[in-house]
Amino acid sequence: MGSKNKLKRFKENETFNNVFQPTREEVVGDLFPLKGKWNSEFFKNENPLVLELGCGKGEYSVGLAERYPNKNFVGIDIKGARFWRGAKTAVETGMYNVAFIRTQIELINHIFAENEVDEIWITFPDPQIKYKRTKHRMTNSEFLQLYKKILKKDGIVNLKTDSEFMHGYTLGLLHGEGHEVLYANHNVYVNEGSPEEVTAFQTFYEKQYLEINKAITYIRFKIKE
Repeated sequence: MGSKNKLKRFKENETFNNVFQPTREEVVGDLFPLKGKWNSEFFKNENPLVLELGCGKGEYSVGLAERYPNKNFVGIDIKGARFWRGAKTAVETGMYNVAFIRTQIELINHIFAENEVDEIWITFPDPQIKYKRTKHRMTNSEFLQLYKKILKKDGIVNLKTDSEFMHGYTLGLLHGEGHEVLYANHNVYVNEGSPEEVTAFQTFYEKQYLEINKAITYIRFKIKE
């Protein structure tokens, strides 16, 4: 994407009422005004709050929001030029149950309060295969404890990935640490039993993976108390 396109999208994001782009200083300083108030101040209802971490173009957040109008969705990504597409689609189609925030995943406990979130989706994260990149894997122990802080007691985490490595790493870690694996499938479009929200729609990259017969895997789990 050219720099002119990026700048144009950043500018347009500023006009969308469903996009939030706080500075790192605001976030770290706990100055983000919607923390603990997403439902009361923004969505204006008490529906379940669902996050998509590393939402990319925002297709999954928008797809889920369209399919489940009685839930609220927030897509999170550090690259605003990416989720511009999802935010624009939501605005153009009048979807009021989806929003986007530009920030780092590591800072989500400054964006959401304890016990504020019902469910988390991690869709096609970078598997960070090299050992020295372990700390960046979005299902490592440190990230799980971060998610636990903002999730409600019975909160759910979903991992959907094309990486057999990420799938195996996560399953092994979950079992090793005693977390509750509710469902696991190493090829959701071939093996029966996949939840509807896992196969109902595909992201741009997921469609490319499917064209080359790459297996899409899925894990649904709870983080132990």
